[in-house]
Amino acid sequence: MDWDNARIFLAIHRVGTLRGAAEQLQIDQATAGRRLAAMEKSLGARLFLRTPAGYVATPAGELAAAAAERMEQGAEQLMRQMQGIDERLCGVVRVAATDTMAKHFLMPAIRKLHAAHPNIRVVLSTSTQITNLTRREADLAVRSLRPSSPDLIARHLRRLATGLYASAEYLEQHGVPQAGNAFSGHDVAIYQRAISPRQSEAICGESIANARVTMEVSSGLMLEEALAAGLGIGALPVHIGNASPGLVRVWPERSEPYDIWLVLHSDLNRSARVRAVADAIIASYEEAPQV
Repeated sequence: MDWDNARIFLAIHRVGTLRGAAEQLQIDQATAGRRLAAMEKSLGARLFLRTPAGYVATPAGELAAAAAERMEQGAEQLMRQMQGIDERLCGVVRVAATDTMAKHFLMPAIRKLHAAHPNIRVVLSTSTQITNLTRREADLAVRSLRPSSPDLIARHLRRLATGLYASAEYLEQHGVPQAGNAFSGHDVAIYQRAISPRQSEAICGESIANARVTMEVSSGLMLEEALAAGLGIGALPVHIGNASPGLVRVWPERSEPYDIWLVLHSDLNRSARVRAVADAIIASYEEAPQV
């Protein structure tokens, strides 16, 4: 089975449409269609039923998908192993983190990295979604959740904490909330449920059952902006909230700790450029002042 055809077939199988697969692989739709037809011809089997809802795998297609996924895993492992023995301090390193982690820790790290190794190019992706390192969506990831996969190496970077914050203007208008009354008479801004399910119930250990939710956001930077705009009370990392002009900490005695991890695939641990980026990130977290 030709791998070029198989990877296009896999994309169609996962997305369900020729157009979606073509966009994902950055090829034109006609090419995707020709590759699929070539694969069906070589296997002598119809791999999809074309339905109004999209492409649905036939029994032969399901068997082919399982085989193609094994090919994909082998190709990805080879890529990681080749990158892992590459000792050049140049090339691309893909890093994934949230926007707040990137702003406060990764940018200083990358600035120092660039001064020392200008031929390393960092491709930074900021999202709250968990990046799949096994599929090489990133080489390194900074996460607040320790991975359980035995193929991944996790290095503890730092223990941080969140606290409650609101703008000075908001507190002048509404006063400081009373602990234990679930923010009765107050507004709150929180993360969307898909990102932080716990915040739909409570923030920093206080129920929001009696609060009015004014805004749900998908990133830490937008939560900081919402609070600065006076849209209510919310939970921010203490190092961010304390440094944000106009924000005042509510109930300073209350906080929630969380851990930050640097994660990379074990196959990449010996790559010089990946290690250089990892070391820069580690140093950035170690050098940042305690809050």
